[in-house]
Amino acid sequence: MHEANPTTMSGKATEIIELLSPTVVALGLELLGVEFAPTGNSAMLRLYIDAPGRLVAIEDCEAVSREVAAVLDVNDPIASAYTLEVSSPGIDRPLFTAGQFGRFVGEQARVTLRMAQDGRRRFQARITGVEGDDVLMAHEAGDMRIAHDNIEKARLVPDLVALGLAAQPKPTGPGGTRRKTPKQES
Repeated sequence: MHEANPTTMSGKATEIIELLSPTVVALGLELLGVEFAPTGNSAMLRLYIDAPGRLVAIEDCEAVSREVAAVLDVNDPIASAYTLEVSSPGIDRPLFTAGQFGRFVGEQARVTLRMAQDGRRRFQARITGVEGDDVLMAHEAGDMRIAHDNIEKARLVPDLVALGLAAQPKPTGPGGTRRKTPKQES
């Protein structure tokens, strides 16, 4: 099992990942990453888990929630009140580490950067590889090499047609107009 790489996350998220990863791994699951969002006097802590080789079940989320709540109660890493959520990655899976990008070479991802690169902070591109801590992507404007620690947020863009969740696009003729299909007489 792979553990999330805490070195690419910031501050409190890193501390929480380091604290909770062993508990999640002990349950036979993988902690992909965490989102920690403090807001005023409270916070939201969302853990993304995966079950290697199978889909994440509601029972997995319940077990992780129960076990990590106990760890959080004992260690108390969050000073304010918080809401704990445990989630499967879903079809628009978040990508937290360079290694996770490497698992999805060939897939499209929607990426938000901390600092603009080539004049853009947000874009969608195909993952073409990972070299060290750099993520390689193919964008309509050309190939990109992005330092992983410049990636603020990333999610896969599911191919809904391939998943059978959307209809095939209608064929178009020259200039983007739809071709008429000749009617057959019976």
